[in-house]
Amino acid sequence: MALFEYFPNYIWNLSVAIAMESGGQIGEIVDMCQPIRDAAAGGADAGTPMFMKAWAAMGDKLLDLAGEDEAKGRAFSASNKLERAALYLFTAERMQGHGHPGRQETYARARDAFDRSTALGRLNRARVEIPLATGTMPALYTRAPGDGARPVVVFCNGLDSCKELLYWTRLPHELARRGISTLCVDQPGSGEALRLQGLPVDPHSEHWASKAIDWLEAQPDADPARIGMTGISLGGHFAPRAVAYEPRFASGAVWGANHNWREVQDRRMAREGENPVPHYWAHVHWAFGAKDQDDFLAKSEAMNLNGHIDRIEVPFLVTHGANDRQISVAYADDLYDQLVNSPRREKMIFTAREGGVEHVGADNMAYGRDLLADWFAETLGGQTA
Repeated sequence: MALFEYFPNYIWNLSVAIAMESGGQIGEIVDMCQPIRDAAAGGADAGTPMFMKAWAAMGDKLLDLAGEDEAKGRAFSASNKLERAALYLFTAERMQGHGHPGRQETYARARDAFDRSTALGRLNRARVEIPLATGTMPALYTRAPGDGARPVVVFCNGLDSCKELLYWTRLPHELARRGISTLCVDQPGSGEALRLQGLPVDPHSEHWASKAIDWLEAQPDADPARIGMTGISLGGHFAPRAVAYEPRFASGAVWGANHNWREVQDRRMAREGENPVPHYWAHVHWAFGAKDQDDFLAKSEAMNLNGHIDRIEVPFLVTHGANDRQISVAYADDLYDQLVNSPRREKMIFTAREGGVEHVGADNMAYGRDLLADWFAETLGGQTA
């Protein structure tokens, strides 16, 4: 199993792979990518305005087509097109540098399309706002079917994802099928929390993760004794940290281990490994609220889980892709080896036999999605069949 590599650089290919795994149509993706293929040869950063223009144009076309469906009363068809419009617009926005002309407007149109799709398609996701010490944490709540209080998994972003992309991993769908609800969060430093409120990354993820539990404890359909936590990419750093310091979590997992992210920055300065987004250093400065590189390195100093993981006393699952080009697979070993007080720890390194060998399964999310859903069903009291 390998990443679909249409372009001559990893970062653009990663965006295409994420879009395909998130519900994009291959024909539409080819139509967007063909005209900009040559632009990618100039490097991951140079051609991003052309990338946004091509992907946003497809998003706009789908918005028009959705409007035609809606005018005819075909709400479900309109919703399907709005989902892809939102996906392509979010992908276009994600590729731009902070402050790039049109980025803010593209993000607003993506969010509007997503919200309209939710309503027209009667989709199982409710937008909620979770109070934080400063501002709020926007989230998507997918409720499992049934009566009474159900288990819930808090699902957090990586460095450059958003709650809508978390929803499109379809992990919330698989968890709901197993009787477990999901709360996909735009934690500080990501998604709306960063873009609309200016809330920077908090390396002490238990601060905002605890607020998610506070909110869930007030929901009659959530069982406060059965709340789990997971994260994707850099969320594979935030989730273990939160479970280590928030004893109300009953289970944890990572979709990609990210044990010592501060060390990753040293390697990136030495040009080792691949970056997740164009304009990488500008992005992390923005996400961390840093004024320059020295300030960023100081703010990210706490992004190291060594010395913290022995605090975890609940079941914990570690997953990682064997061919991850961004984050070393050795970090999965570090995390697993330090789970010395977990009553049930498991580690799964995805190989070519299963797929999902690239960073957080960008080549194939199916196996990781099923494994995480089954893990939480087994450890939080859902069903696997």
